[in-house]
Amino acid sequence: MLFDMHVHIFPDKLAPKALHNLSQICKSPYYADGTAAGTERQLKEWGVTGAAVMHIATKPSQQKTVNDWAASVQGEFYHCFGTIHPDAPDALEEVERIRKLGLYGIKLHPDYQGFCIDEQRMFPIYDAAAALGLPILFHTGWDPLSPDKVHAPSEAVARMVRQFPKLTVIGAHMGGMNRYDEVEEFLAGTDLYIDTAMSSHYCSPEQFARLIKKHGADRVLFGSDCPWSRSCDELRFLEEAPLTDGEREKIYYRNAMRLLGLKD
Repeated sequence: MLFDMHVHIFPDKLAPKALHNLSQICKSPYYADGTAAGTERQLKEWGVTGAAVMHIATKPSQQKTVNDWAASVQGEFYHCFGTIHPDAPDALEEVERIRKLGLYGIKLHPDYQGFCIDEQRMFPIYDAAAALGLPILFHTGWDPLSPDKVHAPSEAVARMVRQFPKLTVIGAHMGGMNRYDEVEEFLAGTDLYIDTAMSSHYCSPEQFARLIKKHGADRVLFGSDCPWSRSCDELRFLEEAPLTDGEREKIYYRNAMRLLGLKD
């Protein structure tokens, strides 16, 4: 089994425009068509047996629509995270609605949603998610949208994790994309999950292996960030790390199954 914990899809009509615009921002190619059906076919070709889909409301007015669509595409293969926009007046009510919709967690992107991870205005959202048992996956580290400002640096992520011990936190991109020295210093070994998304693009094999060992394989999740990276490439990168078979199995799927409450 191989569960990809970090995938993005879009409604069919929006997918071509979304991928074009985002690829211009990221200066990156894309490897799937962005639709639910097309991405599922592509992921299965890469050996993926299930996926968690991350959705982002970039405007306060989008959160309900995005979450409704996320619920509509969820099924045996896709397990969707909803989204909250911190500037929405009904953000806390939407946290409750995410739980009622049967979504598996919340995705927040500090760069696209205009907040820093340790801002006090975010704390009620964190408390609400923790109370409902909803994990939050954050984009952490550098992002090409705002390359001169890191909204979720490792030291701030570690501080927030300590402040909200009942909240299940997932730091995407090994806890800090393209800021792996900081992850090693401040974040590795602390009480959060990290995913492997985009590691093959930005992290050296040696540092990747060190981070997994220091953090512990029990809290590492396989992820690609499809369509911006191929699951098969991230898997190949992970396979090169000096891990035991048991550690690989945890990262490939067992940790995600436990986190999401799914059966193997």
